[in-house]
Amino acid sequence: MGIPIFILAGLLVHCVFLVSIFDIYFSSPLVHGMTPQQTPLPPPAKRLVLFVADGLRADSLYELDSNGTPRAPYLRGILENNGSWGISHTRVPTESRPGHVALIAGFYEDVSAVAKGWKENPVEFDSVFNESKYTWSWGSPDILPMFAKGATGDHVYTFCYAAESEDFGAEDAAKLDIWVFDHVKSFFNSSRSNQTLFSALNEDKVVLFLHLLGIDTNGHAHRPNSREYQENIKQVDEGVKEIASLIDNFYGNDGKTAFILTSDHGMTDWGSHGAGHPSETLTPLIVWGAGVNYPQKVTTQLFEDNFLKEWKLENLKRLDVNQADIAPLMASLIGVPFPLNSVGTLPLEYLNTSALFKAESMFTNAIQILEQFKVKMSQKKETTLSILFTPFKPLSASEQINILKKIRLYIEQQKYDEAVSLCKTLINLALEGLSYYHTYDRLFLGLSIAVSFVGWTTYVILVIIKAHTNLTKTVSGNKKKSTVLFYGFVSSGMIIAFFLLIQACPWTYYIYCLLPVPVWYAVVKEIPVIQDLATNVLLLHIGQFIGFLLVCILGIEILVFSFFYRSALTVGLLVFAGWPVITQLWIQAKTKALIWTLMCVILAIFPLMPVVGREPNIPLVIAAGLLTILISLFLLAYFCKSENKYRDNEDLKVYFYQMFSVALSTYVVVSTHDSLKIKQGLPVMNQIISWMTLVFSPVLLLLSPTFLFERLFSILLSLMSTYLLLSTGYEALFPLALFGLMFVWINMEQEALQHYGLSLKPKLAVFNFTCTMDITQFRQLHLDDVRRSFFFVFFIVTAFFGTGNIASINSFDPASVYCFLTVFSPFMMGGLLLLKVAIPFVLVSCAFEAVQVTTQLSSKSLFLIVLVISDIMALHFFFLVKDYGSWLDIGTSISHYVLVMSLTIFMMVMNGLAQLLTTQRL
Repeated sequence: MGIPIFILAGLLVHCVFLVSIFDIYFSSPLVHGMTPQQTPLPPPAKRLVLFVADGLRADSLYELDSNGTPRAPYLRGILENNGSWGISHTRVPTESRPGHVALIAGFYEDVSAVAKGWKENPVEFDSVFNESKYTWSWGSPDILPMFAKGATGDHVYTFCYAAESEDFGAEDAAKLDIWVFDHVKSFFNSSRSNQTLFSALNEDKVVLFLHLLGIDTNGHAHRPNSREYQENIKQVDEGVKEIASLIDNFYGNDGKTAFILTSDHGMTDWGSHGAGHPSETLTPLIVWGAGVNYPQKVTTQLFEDNFLKEWKLENLKRLDVNQADIAPLMASLIGVPFPLNSVGTLPLEYLNTSALFKAESMFTNAIQILEQFKVKMSQKKETTLSILFTPFKPLSASEQINILKKIRLYIEQQKYDEAVSLCKTLINLALEGLSYYHTYDRLFLGLSIAVSFVGWTTYVILVIIKAHTNLTKTVSGNKKKSTVLFYGFVSSGMIIAFFLLIQACPWTYYIYCLLPVPVWYAVVKEIPVIQDLATNVLLLHIGQFIGFLLVCILGIEILVFSFFYRSALTVGLLVFAGWPVITQLWIQAKTKALIWTLMCVILAIFPLMPVVGREPNIPLVIAAGLLTILISLFLLAYFCKSENKYRDNEDLKVYFYQMFSVALSTYVVVSTHDSLKIKQGLPVMNQIISWMTLVFSPVLLLLSPTFLFERLFSILLSLMSTYLLLSTGYEALFPLALFGLMFVWINMEQEALQHYGLSLKPKLAVFNFTCTMDITQFRQLHLDDVRRSFFFVFFIVTAFFGTGNIASINSFDPASVYCFLTVFSPFMMGGLLLLKVAIPFVLVSCAFEAVQVTTQLSSKSLFLIVLVISDIMALHFFFLVKDYGSWLDIGTSISHYVLVMSLTIFMMVMNGLAQLLTTQRL
């Protein structure tokens, strides 16, 4: 394979590996074609009011202030005297969209919904709003439209404010909630003079939904422990009180209104959400009004946490639910069919109704989930050969009929408790069965991908050995043998395709199952190389060979470990610090070895620091800016002094512009931070400068000379000016420490080359990136090159995790993009945060490019070793992916795999980018 074809094939294969995980583990759980199920008895309430306080944590609402007064006096009074309360447990990803879908439609969206954005419906679904006669909703344009869009007919009405109002830098985000309360009041006032609206409001099965985004916005902007967040809770409490009394008066206190207050997700102490920390997954639930139980006094309650004591609520019964259980609760309170895809179990303890109503509602709930199970089973049966189909045993057709008959009989005999407990058993079985059929093909697809993975990695190793080492003699293959091989593999591919065709499998299955065929064909074709290699390995000293293998395995395990514990990177860097001593390099280059050790130790401090964004620390950003300028002055003085007859001193002007840009960025960060502190918003001038810096800093970079150190120094300045704008704390110092180490690394690799007598030492000072290497000068790979590639992968992982755990959605701090924008825009903010992650990456890639060029290696050979290392890591994570256990584990396992796969794809892109940044000049 030529280089471009090989890289293209590599990219394709890795994209398939990356996408496969979503097909194998996280495809949409929804099925369509069920019949709606409704409780046959009259419901306790005519209408329901749902308040969702976006981003409200359970502890923020329930705990008392330092002086012992409740934060939300009205709601505290409700749960003590009028209604029931508990904690609603949400699931990962703890974002607004999946949270609202769980609340209102009763099912948990699969993780891939996050990738599809929060605005539209990636899949059509049924909801309580859709089943109601009328729903009126007020709030955010990010949430309301998705429930209106999915609704059949024209009965879900939305009233939203402009998207621009969601501004993290605004004077006070609580105005978003005041907007909602004011609009609801004027809506009810106007209905008195509008006969059509008045009669619609007096119908049964009406839902009023108030989405309150202020708390979430204040939490992001100021953190949940701030005065703003807590004041906002007070304002929401006042608003809920006013709306509840307005509605009661409007309906003449008829006692037919049920009220629910809850939240879609919580928030970490550092003002973000998305992952599975308890502060994100525990949300409040308070229910009162028609059909709802009064507070139940108890003496002891068994919970693993100590919240009851902290909140002084030990004597009031706490009723915990899963977030999806709230949808069936709403449906049974107003008597609408349960949402078709709901997997929630009706929390009966919240209901204050007859035992018959509870039993009938539970029965409806069980049948509604059983319907989904039946549809899922018939779908799987249709696409599997009957001889290969293994049904879910505990819920066979006869067993279903048996349980349903029993429940009916219990209800007729008025044995309601037995009926309810049997319904719960049936629900659990049906949910298990749903999960069984949903993951039916998992083992088979997972094996296909794993086989392709192993094949691909083996192939890359063979390519390295064949093309870039002296380990094998070039052997011409037997023509006849290779033709037989070719037809053998083609026919096996056809058999697989035919097998998939009769089962009517989706097209993606063809890709996953046929991928191993060409990959393994390429491996088997290289059998002569394998035989040659085997004879060579046998000639080696067996102890040395095993030692080398053990060191490789240990290195890769440290990398895998570092994804779970950042401190593993510190251990690795400290081992690196001793590298010159272990290999006796320090004897020939004492100063360089000392600086190398020092830089390794400095960089090793970063992974031990807390994750970025928890606490902004602007003085550190200023320090980083000043330090960059100081280092620049030193280096410029050095460049001016150094004798380089090839360079024109005019070229050095570019550096002054770049230093000015760094100084300007430092100023913008400080002034933006001050402006937001006094709630003046983001100054327009600062915003313009930030975007201009982002656009023009790469241009300045391309104007600088292409001599090795001068171009690398220019790359640092250019990236630093953008990175400073995206920094909020100690991470601003990270690129400097990283670049320092990369600088020494390039020098150390020269010493290593000499040490192993591989080539003469080129003069680095006058080395130019643009001088194309003569192909005849490329040398073959040496064992030391494996270490070189490992260093690169290790530095890339350090660039990734050095300042935080990027694997977790909640470690993104929106504060880092405030110099560019403060109005909520998930994709723009996400893009800027990705850029922040990529900057250290670019530094490492450019240094690696310099190492490749100066050590006279073709970029392909080193890159192939890097590919092998990262693929072995990816295979580790492929087997570590889970979709069970705590939501934190699931989220982390997916993001790790996606990260390593993206790293590999990203490194291919970075390789090209580094070549562009180092060689091109305007």
